[in-house]
Amino acid sequence: MSHLQIEAERALNRLHAAPGFADHRAERARNRLHVEPAPTRIIEIGEIAAGIAVPEPGGVRFFSSNRDFDPLDGAVFRSVEQAARAARDRFRNRIGARESRLQAV
Repeated sequence: MSHLQIEAERALNRLHAAPGFADHRAERARNRLHVEPAPTRIIEIGEIAAGIAVPEPGGVRFFSSNRDFDPLDGAVFRSVEQAARAARDRFRNRIGARESRLQAV
């Protein structure tokens, strides 16, 4: 076999070789469409499950799991912390309203 034939065979082998999986994974990691989404978070106020914060482009969407937090249902927040803060504020306002009704009687 001549030197030219050996080089041609090596070139063909490189063309038909299986692509490296490490390269494929690295390329996929650079692609924004394949980025792992942030996990959905449960927001609890004390022992009460207020709702969940589901990641979406631009922030998180809050879905309430308790009637006290229904006014926040569907709202989009910039972060999970901001959604939790809104739920805590809502809870404080609801508790304050209940206590004032009890004291007024």
